[in-house]
Amino acid sequence: MRANTDLKLTVIMTVYNQEKYLARALDYLLEQKNQQFKLLVIDDGSTDSTAEIAASYQDRFQAFDLVSKANEGVAAARNLGLEMVDTPYFIFHDGDDWVEPDYTDYFIKAFDRHPDDDMVTCGYYVDQAGKPSVPITKPVEGELTRFEAVLKVLGSAHSPVKGYTWNKCYKTQLVRCLHLRFNEDLDLMEDQVFNIDYLMQTEGCYYSSVPLYHYWQRTDSAVHTVSWDHFWSIVGANISIYKSIFSHLRQKALSKRPQTQEYQGSYVRERIKDDHQS
Repeated sequence: MRANTDLKLTVIMTVYNQEKYLARALDYLLEQKNQQFKLLVIDDGSTDSTAEIAASYQDRFQAFDLVSKANEGVAAARNLGLEMVDTPYFIFHDGDDWVEPDYTDYFIKAFDRHPDDDMVTCGYYVDQAGKPSVPITKPVEGELTRFEAVLKVLGSAHSPVKGYTWNKCYKTQLVRCLHLRFNEDLDLMEDQVFNIDYLMQTEGCYYSSVPLYHYWQRTDSAVHTVSWDHFWSIVGANISIYKSIFSHLRQKALSKRPQTQEYQGSYVRERIKDDHQS
């Protein structure tokens, strides 16, 4: 790996048995207009040629790191990526998807233009074999408050934000300070839980629905596989999401209570004083 202390962005790509798609993902990253990023590939115990394909690209990127580990699932692989990030910002990228040439440039410049926002998101295409790319929504952009961003993460199928991690960029220092991790007990929706935890403890999000990421729909992916484990994972994820929301709302309410009680106490004391004097 050739290190560059001027790099601002790390692209974390977790992969498992994706030899059919990985070269496409890496080729599109090589076409990025802004190459000032590090690519961190976490191979989660692949049993095919995924690791070898990734290694063959090592000298073609300005900064590249490949780590192989025992298979523990995508959440554990992402957590390892979080531990290794050494740039101010990071984003995730699935090994079977691909991106537009402006992908990395958009995130780097968006944080430069909106330094007070703690998350930046982009739009995306939905792609299927034999069909044209479909943008998820009409062009729209703007800044969102914490709760506006949460609503868009939890929003409809046509929300330009949703709960994915691959269309969102995060501030590394905030994740470290907040000790945020992916829930390794969840098989599905661990990304949405992570996003809600992040948003409920940070301020502001800049979003644009301009599609820069291609979300490849595979019939054999975990998202499209029905099982009881996935059902209970979805139930557990939703419980975690709403516990996070209500926990932070409760903390916010409690933080205001002492000031209110002090005001009420002062008001009562003044009323008692006035009554005695009258």
